[in-house]
Amino acid sequence: MTSTTTAAAAAKRTSLMVIVALGIVYVVWGSTYLAIRVMVRDLPALASASWRYFAAAVVLAAILAARGGWRRLAATPRQLLGCAALGLLLPALGNGLVSVGEAHGAPSGMAALIVAALPLWIIVYRAGAGDRPNRRTVGGVLLGFAGLVGLVSASDITGHVAIGPCLVILVATACWSFGSWVMPRLTLPKDPFVTTVYEMLFGSLFLVIGAAFSGERVWPQGGSTEAWLGWGYLVLFGSVVAFSAYVWVLDAAPISLVSTYAYVNPVVAVFLGWLILAEPVTIAVWVGGGVVVAAVAIVVGAERRPTAKPTGDSVPAVTARRWLSGRRLPRIARQWLRNPVIRPAHERPAGQPTYDDENRVDADACCADAPVADRR
Repeated sequence: MTSTTTAAAAAKRTSLMVIVALGIVYVVWGSTYLAIRVMVRDLPALASASWRYFAAAVVLAAILAARGGWRRLAATPRQLLGCAALGLLLPALGNGLVSVGEAHGAPSGMAALIVAALPLWIIVYRAGAGDRPNRRTVGGVLLGFAGLVGLVSASDITGHVAIGPCLVILVATACWSFGSWVMPRLTLPKDPFVTTVYEMLFGSLFLVIGAAFSGERVWPQGGSTEAWLGWGYLVLFGSVVAFSAYVWVLDAAPISLVSTYAYVNPVVAVFLGWLILAEPVTIAVWVGGGVVVAAVAIVVGAERRPTAKPTGDSVPAVTARRWLSGRRLPRIARQWLRNPVIRPAHERPAGQPTYDDENRVDADACCADAPVADRR
């Protein structure tokens, strides 16, 4: 009786922790678009992103060293090269261009809706590599890109925002999704947190180089209190807290539940942009954004692999990390690895995480804010 009561109490605590962790991923990664918009009002887009990722990498590295010693951060030259490639594609081009787009007038909600199409780009890259998606997936991709065309076109027609910044964010999305698609093909450290540290450091380096070439000031100076508060929020919550919550919940909850962040984040972003910054939410935005989010839901659902029907009364749920590590259902794990569903994009502490390889499971992020998607 005592053991049964203890097990029930433990299950209840775990369920509560899953709700809290998923809530953090929903709200924090959804709010990173708003924080970026506030930050780039007074701080240079690329340089501030560089400072952000450098600070987040230092904080995360210090936490890892405190818990496991500096040897935990060890990496081979080949692994560092893989992290450098991710740093270029995810934090630098992926998140950096989102910051540039928002700095030039793209509303945070619009940016989030464009970035929400990340899983659609993943399918395009897979198809280009010879992998033939099923009809439902193809239909979802076509629907999603139709929504994107309508969303970006409407932004110019209505006059609320120029089409240029939206196209910059569209390019950022394509870069982030390509980085997530190519990730399983790179040699990376086995610890996803270690990978994230080096990814953020290289991303910071590429961003500061881009800032110098674009004429931005590369050293932190000036800026309003609001801008620095937004920057600090992105460092602490977007790149450390939310990412840690994401990695934990991947190990504790079914992937079907965790993947819902991909279409909850943009809804949170649009709402916060409207509520705090009074960003206009037109009929065109509602329709185009709704089509994109619905298409993502279709693709994510179509790409899930059916699991073997469990036998017995107490078979533990197959979580995302167990799928990807091959500790359970190895054949399905291999299928999933061949067909990753991305993280959120804009953020992934250093990103936000993405479901992409056995060494690191992230849609999304580690960072941008992918998730992800930071994301995101």
